[in-house]
Amino acid sequence: MDITLILVVLTAIISVYAWSNPTFLDKWILSPFLVAKRQEYYRFLTSGFLHADWMHLLFNMFAFFSFGQLVQGGFEQIFGFEGSLWRYLLLYLGGIIVSDIPTYLRHRQDPGYRSLGASGGVASVIFSGILFQPIGGIHIFPIPFSIPGFIFGFLYLGYSYYMGRRSGDNINHDAHFYGALYGAVLTLFFIPQIGPYFIQQIQQYLF
Repeated sequence: MDITLILVVLTAIISVYAWSNPTFLDKWILSPFLVAKRQEYYRFLTSGFLHADWMHLLFNMFAFFSFGQLVQGGFEQIFGFEGSLWRYLLLYLGGIIVSDIPTYLRHRQDPGYRSLGASGGVASVIFSGILFQPIGGIHIFPIPFSIPGFIFGFLYLGYSYYMGRRSGDNINHDAHFYGALYGAVLTLFFIPQIGPYFIQQIQQYLF
């Protein structure tokens, strides 16, 4: 069972449906104010199956599918199918939920704030993948060459943290930052030996 592909297809169907159904979109989107007022905690998860437009959807799902195949395969090699399935779902779906908690705490008194997208879960999977292949090349458009995964990871975290503090482009960069941290920490918890492997690969690359 390719759970990554199933999640991609499900997310695409729900996102496209929501674009033509504003009532459904409003019911599923993350509204920290409504979560606090009505205890609608389900929004932490459902908002991860919504996207703003085709570009947002395609970018997130392409990144998720690319890294998800790597991480899902790595988990299956270590834990088998059943053992890997719940861990992988906890990585992705948990990343969506956990990455939105700081956003909730920051905006729960703001009735006009809304947030959607799977970015927190995608970032979780990306950083799990970087632990599996720290020196694997990653292409960032429009840069014509690839950069090692661990360098991309540090740049990604720094950029997300900086932009999250600025909060000037209406993108939930906090979800990227905290989702990435969650993915790395959870993977290290599940596979402690991947930490020394990660360091060894970087040392060999640098020296």
